[in-house]
Amino acid sequence: MTTHRTIAIALAVAVALGAGAAAQAIRINGAGATFPNPIYQKWFSEYNKLHSNVQINYQSLGSGAGIRQVIEQTVFFGATDGPMTDEQLRSAPGPILHFPTVLGANVPVYNIPNVTAELKFTGPLLVDIFLGKITKWNDPAIAKLNAGVNLPATDITVVHRSDGSGTTYIWVDYLSKVSPEWKKRVGVATSVNWPAGVGSKGNEGVSGTVRQTPGSIGYVELIYALQNKISYGTVQNSAGEFMKASVQSVTAAAAEAASKMPPDFRVSITNAPGKGVYPVSSFTWILLQENPKDKTQAKAMVDFMKWALSDGQKYAADLGYAPLPDAVVKLELAALAKIKTS
Repeated sequence: MTTHRTIAIALAVAVALGAGAAAQAIRINGAGATFPNPIYQKWFSEYNKLHSNVQINYQSLGSGAGIRQVIEQTVFFGATDGPMTDEQLRSAPGPILHFPTVLGANVPVYNIPNVTAELKFTGPLLVDIFLGKITKWNDPAIAKLNAGVNLPATDITVVHRSDGSGTTYIWVDYLSKVSPEWKKRVGVATSVNWPAGVGSKGNEGVSGTVRQTPGSIGYVELIYALQNKISYGTVQNSAGEFMKASVQSVTAAAAEAASKMPPDFRVSITNAPGKGVYPVSSFTWILLQENPKDKTQAKAMVDFMKWALSDGQKYAADLGYAPLPDAVVKLELAALAKIKTS
């Protein structure tokens, strides 16, 4: 009896140990951009259903934090909507690779009492508002574009990001392309010296501040405007059309870039040429070390990336993002082979 029991216990322990070894838990930590956070959370959850031993944790802290933490190697991967600069890449202990994951749009969100109309904006008009030159909602420059809208004499409160942000990078990259004055005075970076307005942290913070501040205008990733039910306007593209941000208009912006994609995937598609294009569109990137210390995590992350670039793309549209063009996915799948997993 005792012998049988001992054998049974020994077998049970062996089975348990075997199962534990087979499903060894792999935890991967990442941090960065708030812009893709909704789809990343969806992806990590869906991937975990397929691979229960792989848990990917992501902190939505802003692109600046994502870049900093991947350089300092305090996370396994970073995420950003503004590509790393040459200087940032040089400061890292080893090569860091950029992988576009989806595309998104930045939209001008506003809270104007008793105005429900979809306002029209041109690039130069947005520049003048964000430079603090236009300070009232009934300014002739806004009224001229939006004939028939009863605009109040309310003061405009500009809301911008207070943290290092890829959403900011996309916004100011666009403003710099349509305005030499913006480029010279403010420039392009994930963090800039704002000439006007109040700062809030993350896309979440800007959305919240605009909702709570009558007369305000800010910029957020499209999904945050949709989820928070905040009014957002159309923006005139380089072909002269006033375009609303949508999966279709962001995809149109990417199509042009796909044919001219640089080998390192660091590319800007704001103010892209062509009809049907939404002008404040961007790729968003996951940042991976080419030769990470932990090869188990590296292999799991490469497998995840292959899934995200293929099956994962089907989740993009429901969350307000545009899937990657097939040509870009093909290039990325080849580039993933550079990551050392053994």
